[in-house]
Parts: sequence; C-alpha cells; structure tokens
Amino acid sequence: MITAALSRRAQELAAERVPFVAATVVRAQAPSSVRAGAVALVLPDGTIEGFVGGVCTEHSVRAYSLRALGSGRATLLRILPFGDRAVDDHVDEDGTVTVQNPCLSGGAVELFLEPVLPAPAILVVGETPIASALMRLGTEVGFEMVAVDGDRVDQHSDGIALVVAAHGRDETQTLRRGLESGFPYVGLVAGPKRGTGVLAELRGDGVPDELLARIDVPAGIDIGAGTPAEIALSILARIIAVRNGGAAPEHRGGDPADAAEPALGSQRLAVDPICGMTVAAVAGTPSLTRDGQVMYFCCDGCRSKYEAQHGHARLGD
Repeated sequence: MITAALSRRAQELAAERVPFVAATVVRAQAPSSVRAGAVALVLPDGTIEGFVGGVCTEHSVRAYSLRALGSGRATLLRILPFGDRAVDDHVDEDGTVTVQNPCLSGGAVELFLEPVLPAPAILVVGETPIASALMRLGTEVGFEMVAVDGDRVDQHSDGIALVVAAHGRDETQTLRRGLESGFPYVGLVAGPKRGTGVLAELRGDGVPDELLARIDVPAGIDIGAGTPAEIALSILARIIAVRNGGAAPEHRGGDPADAAEPALGSQRLAVDPICGMTVAAVAGTPSLTRDGQVMYFCCDGCRSKYEAQHGHARLGD
C-alpha cells in the first residue's frame, strides 16, 4: 500500500507536470525482501522513491519503468531469480515483460509499472467563440487547455501546441514567440486573405520561410467546418495527428506567400504564367519565388523561361 508521504509526493509531481512511474508489487515469493502492495515512484532520471526490493530488483524496475515512460504504456514486470535454466528476456503478447536477474537471491517478484504522464498542454491565445470552443472540447479529449496572453507564451514551452485565435490582436509577436519556443504545432485561426497578410508581416520582420512554413493557417484539417465548435474540432484533429507521430503541418500550398491562390475543395491550384496551364500548387510542383510571391509551373522548361524573362528569383522544387 502506498504511504501517505509517497501519495503526497505523487501529487506534487503531478502538479509540477513531472512524469513518473508508479511501481506496485503485485506478487512476491519468499524469501523476497518485499511484500505485495509495496509501492515506489520512479522519476525520469531513474531515481526511485520508495521500496520495491533490493538493489538487484531496483535495476530491473528502473530500466523497465523508464521504458514505460517512453512508451506511455503500463507494463507487468516479472523478475525471476537466476536458476539452473536460463530464461531469455521476453515480452508476451499482452505486454508482460519477463526478465531473469542473475543477482536476485530471493524469490520471484512481479510488479505493475504504471506511467503517470502530464496531459499534453495546448496554449490558446484569444477571447473568441472559437477559442472558447477549443478550450471546452480539448479538455474532453484529454488535453490540458491553458488560456494565456500572447506575451506569456514562452513561459509554457513544454506545451504540445499553440493556437492563436485572437482575431488580429498581437498575432505576429505571439506567433513569433511560439515558433521560437519550438511548439510542435503552431496554428493561426484566420481566413486565407488575413493569414497571407500575417505571414507577410512576419517575413518582413525577418522570420525565415522555413519557420513560416510551420504555421498552420487556416488552422486545422479541412473538414468544411463552419461553426466555432466544428473549427475547434478540426484544429484538435490536427494536433492529435501531430501528437501521435505525424509531421508538423507545413503551410498549405508549400509556401506561405501562396495562401490566396484559388482552391478546388482542399486542392490548391495555380496558373502557370508562361503557358497558362492550371497546376496544383503543392510541394513537388516546379516553382520559384520573386518579390515575395510564389509562381508555379507545369514543368522546369516554363520555369526556366520565366527565370530568363524576369531575372533572378529563388527556385523551388
């Protein structure tokens, strides 16, 4: 059973957003030095607070607790003493891990290793209906929703996402802080026209294009959303994809300056300025940037002709 002191310690760690593993002995064979019900906390640096066995047991508990922290999955750990017949470490289909510890002099010990991870934090800037819907829905799907002022974004750099839904209030500086703080996801709630203006202002302030390409604008997955709740849902879907290992979204169309090109459904379109062909304005389409504007071409030949006619420009793939 967990002691009162250890319970308070677990609450402190949770309040400080420090991940840890609660290791509980569920079975211990004599002459083990520990009894069923004993609990210890394992911190990310390998520190073990509490007692779940001697030094030999601690080695295995520490190793597999850190593994559980990395995967986020609970583990049943079976530690067997070294015997006449060697038993290879293995993982069963149900996730049970069995190891043989050659220095374990006592009986077998089984522990349940439960990772306790802080809920991923989403920072929301703005007091708008979309921001309110995002705060409400985000909590329902397990995120810690944090409403912050734009000038305090960098104080929460452990968050998974920053969503700016401020309708024009100090958006550029807030986005800059979010990019510099390294949030895996940075989204701007704005229509294509205003989004283009915000990105152009950031570019004029010296923010490089590779950072601007990380801003998701309009924020969210294109599901044809119209109401604040639907828009919030589309943004959360994008963030969940990033959290689950998806790449951070690049700006639609492959370049921030192209946000105002006409679209058909979710496919962005552009017109080749040389031959007049309509092409997809996506990564992989030949393009170049001139005076802050992106042109897309049907082939490298048309791009070369444009380059020859108009002088130096920055080429794209």
